[in-house]
Amino acid sequence: MSRIGKQPVTLPSGVTVTVGKDNIIAVKGAKGELTQLVDRDIKVEVNGSEVNITRPTDQIRHRSLHGLYRAIIANMVKGVSEGFKKELELVGVGFKAANQGNVLDLSLGYSHNIILDIPKELKVTTLTEKGKNPLITLESFDKQLLGQVAAKIRSLRKPEPYKGKGVKYTDEIVRRKAGKSAGK
Repeated sequence: MSRIGKQPVTLPSGVTVTVGKDNIIAVKGAKGELTQLVDRDIKVEVNGSEVNITRPTDQIRHRSLHGLYRAIIANMVKGVSEGFKKELELVGVGFKAANQGNVLDLSLGYSHNIILDIPKELKVTTLTEKGKNPLITLESFDKQLLGQVAAKIRSLRKPEPYKGKGVKYTDEIVRRKAGKSAGK
């Protein structure tokens, strides 16, 4: 049995999980509401303050879905109760970030600024301190959407291995390469 899948998801106070028809899971909490369609073979049961996920057989497909849906439901519960946060750092001379509401304005060394509309489910803040790299902070209750938007911002200028310039996560380590002169 899946080690992840057989662990129950404990519900903190203020979070409710309902299993609707067609196996649609709805999770409500203080920060928001999320829904997820679960495969029809996977059974989701709410027992008091716990959510249990079971699979019908030991087929490879069922085993892979078992742990997947348990992790997704656990992330939904954590998101509506605590929320998620990602920070991106702009490394490079002249790189700037500014926001007005949910419109992010990035200057990443191209001939024009890049303007992104951030979804309303996310909260974006930018911080620019003298002598430090600009920071972009994204907060949301939806982990999947948060990761997708953060990856989109990072893809605009990925960190390069020679000088380390680009958009990177604050906890990301960029492996550096030696230049041409190091090979002699």
